Amino acid sequence: MKTSNMENSSSVMIAIAWCLAWGNERKPKFDLAILQKMRQALKDGEDVPQEVRLIVEQVQQLQGIDKYYFPKTLDELKTNYPALWNQTNRIGLVYGGATKIKQYVFESSKIQDIRGASALLDRINLIDLRAFFNYNYEASHNPNLYNAQCSEVRAWLNENFYEDINLSEVLIPELIIYSTGGKILAFCPPAFVDDLANAIEKRYTSETLTANSCAVGDTFRLLEIRFGLLREPIENTLWLDWYHQKYKEPLVQAYFGNIENNIENAKQERCTNLAISIEDAFADRKSFNEITTKLTILFNQRRSGYGQDFSSSLNQRCSSHSRPSRRYPPMFETHPYLMRDGSDRRSLVMIVQPPKLPRESHFSEALARKHLVGNRAKKGSPEIPEWYRESQLKWERGIIESWANRYNRFLEKNPSLQQKYYAALKADDIEIAQNLSHIANASKGFVAYIYADGNNMGGYIQKIRTPQKYQEFSRDVGLATEYAVYQALAENLHPHKLQNFNDEESTLGNGALVHPFEIITIGGDDIILIVPANKALAIAKNIGEKFEEILLKKVPLGESAESEKIIGDYKIKQDNKPVDLKRCHRYKPTEASPSQCQLSTSIGMLITAYNTPIYYAKDLTEQLLKSAKDRAKKLKKAGYCSGTVDFLTMKSVTMISSDIKEFRRQALIKNLRPKLKLYAAPYTLHELGGLISVIEALKNAKFPKSQLYQIRSLLERGKQTAILNYRYFRVRLKQDKQNLDLQEQFEEAWCQPKDSKNKGNLAPWIYDDGALEYDKSDYPLFETIWRDVVDLYDFIASPDDDRDAIEAQTATTETEL
Repeated sequence: MKTSNMENSSSVMIAIAWCLAWGNERKPKFDLAILQKMRQALKDGEDVPQEVRLIVEQVQQLQGIDKYYFPKTLDELKTNYPALWNQTNRIGLVYGGATKIKQYVFESSKIQDIRGASALLDRINLIDLRAFFNYNYEASHNPNLYNAQCSEVRAWLNENFYEDINLSEVLIPELIIYSTGGKILAFCPPAFVDDLANAIEKRYTSETLTANSCAVGDTFRLLEIRFGLLREPIENTLWLDWYHQKYKEPLVQAYFGNIENNIENAKQERCTNLAISIEDAFADRKSFNEITTKLTILFNQRRSGYGQDFSSSLNQRCSSHSRPSRRYPPMFETHPYLMRDGSDRRSLVMIVQPPKLPRESHFSEALARKHLVGNRAKKGSPEIPEWYRESQLKWERGIIESWANRYNRFLEKNPSLQQKYYAALKADDIEIAQNLSHIANASKGFVAYIYADGNNMGGYIQKIRTPQKYQEFSRDVGLATEYAVYQALAENLHPHKLQNFNDEESTLGNGALVHPFEIITIGGDDIILIVPANKALAIAKNIGEKFEEILLKKVPLGESAESEKIIGDYKIKQDNKPVDLKRCHRYKPTEASPSQCQLSTSIGMLITAYNTPIYYAKDLTEQLLKSAKDRAKKLKKAGYCSGTVDFLTMKSVTMISSDIKEFRRQALIKNLRPKLKLYAAPYTLHELGGLISVIEALKNAKFPKSQLYQIRSLLERGKQTAILNYRYFRVRLKQDKQNLDLQEQFEEAWCQPKDSKNKGNLAPWIYDDGALEYDKSDYPLFETIWRDVVDLYDFIASPDDDRDAIEAQTATTETEL
C-alpha cells in the first residue's frame, strides 16, 4: 500500500498514525524500528510495514472524509465508518506556552533587557520546544550551530524526564501542529501527555527563572479529531436531533452560538462566512475546534491557579489527574535588608561597574540572563561578555538570532527591497541600534511605539474543522505578520547616519550607520516595534496593507522555500449587495476599495520622546490598540473588514495621566450646540492615507505653522468660529497649484456636507451622524482631523528628506572608501 496522495501523506496524518501505532501504554505497541519505517514510508509515499498497515488505512480514511461531510445521525456515522468507530487507541494532544508575557518582557525599563527577555522567549518557543520533537532547525546561516543547540535541549529533556524510555524517542517533528506566538499545540502518544506538558512548563522556568508558563493535555478518540468530543459510549453523545430541539436555550447558545444573531450578522457584515443554519452551527462546533476549545479552557483554569482535581471534576475524561496546580513555580528568597536588582523585584547577585557596562548595573540572576541575551541579540556575536564570565554563573544563553539578521535574510530574497533600503550601502557596515537614542536620532529625538494585533482571528479559527487547517492557518498568519513588518520597514526606512549625537552609554558615535528600528517581538498576529517618529504613520499603514495583501497572495514573498508560501484562502466571499463605503470611510469613500481579506490588523501607535519611560509608553500604546480594535468592530457592521489605526502624539511626558479615553472625553469633546469632537482618530487605512495627503498638501502650500496652531486653538470656540477663521487664513494663501491641492485633499476630500445638494463648506469639520453607534444620544456631532494634522505635522517626512538623507549617507560612504 502506497501513500502518494499529498493530503494523506501530510504531517498531520503521520502524527496521528504515530500516536495510534504507539498505543495507549508507555511501552510502544510495535518496535520503534517499525514505527520509524512507517513514518519514513509515509513521508516518501512508499509501502508501510505490514504490522501497522491497518492503522494507516484508518488514518487515511479519516483524512479522506470530505470537508463538507457531516452525519445527520450517529447511526449514519457508525455505518459509514465502522473501523473508525471501533478504534480504541487514543491520541494525546498538548497545548501550552508562556503566559503573562508582557509582564516578563517589560519588567525592566531598559531596552536591552526588554530585547533580551523577548529574544529568550522566542528561543524557547521556536527552537527549544521544537527540539523536544527532534526538529532540525534549517536556518540559512550556520544550521550546524542550531542543530547543536537542539541536541543540547534533547539531552536536557532526557535527563529530566526519563522513565523507562527517553522522551525524545517518543516525539517526532510531525507531531507539532504549530509552535509560534509563544504557544505550542502538538499531538503526543497518550501515555506521555503529562510528561510533555511538564517538560514545557519546566523549560520556561529553568531558562527564564521568572517567566510564567502553562501546559495542559488530554487524550481523544480517532473520530474526535474530525467530529469533536464524543461520550463514552459514543451512542450517548448529544447530536443534531437534540440540537434542533434545544438550540434556542441560553446555555446551548452560549456553547454553540446564537443562530438568529449569526443570521443577522451575516446579513449586516457581508464579510465573513458565519453559520446561518442549525446544521452549520452544530458542525462548526463539533469538529477539531471543540477539542482545542476544551484544551484552552483547561489552560485558562490551570493558569488561574486551579488544580487538576478541579478540572477533572468538570470532565472525568481528563487524563492528567495527578498534576499539581503549579508544576514548577519560580521561587526566590528575599530579605528586607538585601539590595534589589535593577527592576527592584529580586535580590541582586552581582554589581557590574563601568567600563564593563556603560553604567553601574545591579543584576539578579534572572535579570542577568535577560541582559546577556539582549547583548547577544543585539550584536549577533557568540562571545560571552567579560562581566558575565566573572560572575561564574553557569547558565548558557544558547542560539539567539537578532531580528536584524532575519530582516537581512528577507531582503536577500527580495533584491528590489534590498536596493530600496540599502541603496549603495553594504549590510555589513550597518550596526544594530543599541538603544532608543539611536532610533530617535533619525527623528529629532522622538520615537514611535507601534503595537499591532490581528482582527477576526478568533472568528476565523472557530470555522476551522481539522488540525491540518489549524497548521496552515498558523503558518500563514505567522508569515504574513513577519513579512508585512519587513516590507514596511524596507519601503519606508533607510540606514541612518548618527549626527549631532551625544550619548555616554553608546559605543557608537557620530557618523556611524545604524538600523533605525527595534523589533521587540513578532509572534503569531502580535507585533511590537519601535521606529523613528517621522516614519511611523507610513509604516503602520503599510503593515496593515501588506498583511492583507500577503494573505491574498498579492505580494510575492521572495525566492523562499515552497513551505513558505501562503496556503489558505482568506478572500472574502462577496454577495451581490454592494457595501456602503460612505459608512466606512470619511475620506473620499468613492475611491476606497471594498474589503477583500477576512483577516486584518488593528494598530495602536504612540509618538513620544525617546526618554519616555517604556512601561508608561507600553500602557498608552495598549490603550490605543484597544481603541483601534473597538473602531474595527463598529466598522465591521458597515462591511469594512480591513485595518484600523489609532495614534497619539505626546511631546510631554506629563501630558496624560493614565487613561486616553477619559482624557479625550474631558479635554477634546465640547458639549456645545452642536456637539464638537476635536479629534477624528481612530482611522481606517484608507483614511490614514488621506491624513498623510493633507499634511503633505499643507507643507506644499506653505501654510504658516503659526496659523495651523491658531486654527487649532479656535476649534473649541464653536463650529462657526472655526469655519470663519479657517476660510480667512485659506483665502490669504497664494492662489496656485499648491493651494488647489489643499482644497482638493482637505476640503473636498474630508469636509463635504452630508446632503450632496448642499454646496456649502464645512472645513475644518466633518459631519458624523452616529450611524455606527449603538447609543445615538450624543449624535449628530461634528469632528475634525485638524488637531491630528497639527500634532503630526512635524512627524511626516517629505520625499525630499528621504532623498537628501540617502544621498548624504552614500556620499559619506564613498568618501570613506
